[in-house]
Amino acid sequence: MMQHRPYTTVVLAMSADGKIADFRRSPARFGSGADKAHLEKQIAASDAVLLGAGTLRAYGTTLTVSQPMLLQHRIKAGKSPQPVHIVITQSADLDPEIKFFQQPIERWLLTTTMGARSWQKREQKLDSTGLTLADKSPPKFNHIMVFDAPTGNVDTSTALQHMVSLHITRLAVLGGGELVAALLQSNLIDELWLTVCPLILGGASAPTPVGGVGFLSQLAPKLQLLEVHQVEQEVFLHYRLQP
Repeated sequence: MMQHRPYTTVVLAMSADGKIADFRRSPARFGSGADKAHLEKQIAASDAVLLGAGTLRAYGTTLTVSQPMLLQHRIKAGKSPQPVHIVITQSADLDPEIKFFQQPIERWLLTTTMGARSWQKREQKLDSTGLTLADKSPPKFNHIMVFDAPTGNVDTSTALQHMVSLHITRLAVLGGGELVAALLQSNLIDELWLTVCPLILGGASAPTPVGGVGFLSQLAPKLQLLEVHQVEQEVFLHYRLQP
């Protein structure tokens, strides 16, 4: 039987006090080389990567697979060298000049009708430069998926169901906290990998792995601890969502 949605794993690094960025929401670069290698391994094992627009704005890029062994494994499995990188955003308010759009990856946009129209107008404006067709750059996104929820947000449940028909059976979610919260609320996450890094960021406004309005304790998603690894000063926690 076909899966009803991709097997979905959240991969995040956080401070010892549970923050994924500081109170200024600066790009979180406090993970070690071991954490980056771990993240790359999870990306390489996936058919697609999903990240929120806020995460993309903070970094301007996405992490690609560069380790030769991981690339070799993907190619032997009949996959492209890089998974698809999918940006989910209600508004599609993205800067087309960031480095993400020059990276050698396939890019998809997951958005609303409003967001798709906004982005298409932005691309049309970029192309209205008097250049010949041969001189114009290709679209920034290879594929645009539109799924509207009644709330005006992206209908993530239906979108993930559609991804299976596009041969995406394993999905890695790289943040941010609002996206993770929305996926948890809809019961769309199977596993989490959390790296606990040796620093304390503090700050009431600093983002955490799960944003949103939160869960009451008696209704909170329950986790099963699968693995614990320590690499120097970092701890890697692997959880499964309990049914």
